[in-house]
Amino acid sequence: MSVDDGEAEQHGAEAHEPGWEVDPDDEWGVAVLTTVGRQLKLRREATGMRASDFGKAVGYGEDMVFKIEGGKRIPRQEYLDKADEVLRAGGLISATWEDVKKVRYPKKVRELGWLEAKAVEIGVYECNTVAELLQTPAHARAVILAAQPPYSPDDMERMVAARLARQSVYDRDPAPSIHFVLEEAPLRRQVGGTMVWRQQLERLLDVGRLNNVTLQVMPTNTEAHPGMDGRIELLKFPDGTAVGRADGMFNGRPVNDPRHVRVLELQYGTIRAQALPPRESLAFIERLLGEK
Repeated sequence: MSVDDGEAEQHGAEAHEPGWEVDPDDEWGVAVLTTVGRQLKLRREATGMRASDFGKAVGYGEDMVFKIEGGKRIPRQEYLDKADEVLRAGGLISATWEDVKKVRYPKKVRELGWLEAKAVEIGVYECNTVAELLQTPAHARAVILAAQPPYSPDDMERMVAARLARQSVYDRDPAPSIHFVLEEAPLRRQVGGTMVWRQQLERLLDVGRLNNVTLQVMPTNTEAHPGMDGRIELLKFPDGTAVGRADGMFNGRPVNDPRHVRVLELQYGTIRAQALPPRESLAFIERLLGEK
């Protein structure tokens, strides 16, 4: 077996699905992927290369080639880079990744990430899990893996990647002001096993010590508070506008009416007042780490 055949077999075994499913309701995403797929097909046909031969050259099956060229599958960056090399496109195919990467995550996640990227202040209260902006890859994977019915391995990895991409909010300059309130119970739940759990707590300490981040823990033995109905999120923007969402208010839908946002601000402010102060919260997490 030749080196090329060995590489193709390795790619096929490790990643026979080198892309992500396309959401048919995502009109912008479908348009981008249809355009990229058409470009790939035209360039392949211009070289006289059959789909089966092209698939072998890039290390993937003929069926996947047709799916990507038909805009039915979102190609990964390595697929586009290999296609650029095989078709001698001089970087033009690789460059399409700049468009593809903007639609590789689900529409709802993209919209949330776009809002977070604009916000000057982010407030999150989580009651049942660690906030997604704080999750490690292993913790996120374990949480998604627990879903029923289960996600496919491909969809699971896509969702994990989407959560991690949103965490680029910490790299912004100027940095936004970010506030978290987490319930004690989810912090004690050893999601993914002891090692994954410890790594997640260490991640909370690292982020909680950032100058622009405030992290608070809501003790289980506290009195009732406005977050008993579920998660609350608040995003504030440079122009003074804001968007909020709460599981137990306004049918769980995002709201931007100032009157509705003020209700969520009141609830979130009350929750923060009842939670442990930031310094005590970090000390609490350190004690959890020391218990095992």
